[in-house]
Amino acid sequence: MARLIGVVGGMGTDAGIDLLKKIAGNTPAVKDQDHLPVIMISKPASILDRTEYLFGEVDVNPGFAISSVANELAKAGAELLAIPCNTAHVPEIIGIVENKLAPGMRIVNMIEEVGKYIADNFKVVKKVGILGTNGVYRSGVYDQYLYDYDIVTVYPNEVDQFGKVHPSVYDPFYGIKAVSNPVSDRSVADLLYVSEDLIERGAELIILGCTEIPLALTEDMVFGVPLIDANNVLAKALVRESSGSA
Repeated sequence: MARLIGVVGGMGTDAGIDLLKKIAGNTPAVKDQDHLPVIMISKPASILDRTEYLFGEVDVNPGFAISSVANELAKAGAELLAIPCNTAHVPEIIGIVENKLAPGMRIVNMIEEVGKYIADNFKVVKKVGILGTNGVYRSGVYDQYLYDYDIVTVYPNEVDQFGKVHPSVYDPFYGIKAVSNPVSDRSVADLLYVSEDLIERGAELIILGCTEIPLALTEDMVFGVPLIDANNVLAKALVRESSGSA
């Protein structure tokens, strides 16, 4: 029997919904009954912004609220926990969730899965660009997982990170969190601009290290370089772990 997947939604809300779609899209189903059991609880008002916490703008670690939702999912029978937020995987936050995890539940770690996915599918790649929030940028959360595979990370310069990448997600007038259907032209243009710069600096592929960025960069490649959608990699891993497929 397939293991029930529990998704912590609300970080942002579109990212959780996107993960559900990608779980379905990666499931080899031919009828309704072939799909995997999934439950999502979305309580966005209760989970403080992860980047704001890492920058000291809010005091309460959002890991506690994520843990609370995780426990609700566990009580509903979920065995696999999915957190569709890259920044939430920074050790200061996910460590709280791990310490409070209900018996019998396991986190499918998005960042760890991305590292494995690149190592398995892009064996010659040794330099990877990272597009993410300021929290991902400042923490370097991807570094430890990619360095294990002898992969070097390259990030946007500080001006582009704080002036283009982060606002493309967070700006209240044109950012993806505010304008997602469709994503604004400015967010798309800024992300493409920074992607091109990362490629010019040697990035052989680019990780979309914020679960909302794939809503803007929807193609598999930009400027001839592959894009890795962390949310899609997480979905693939959840399908594998839930169904027991290799």
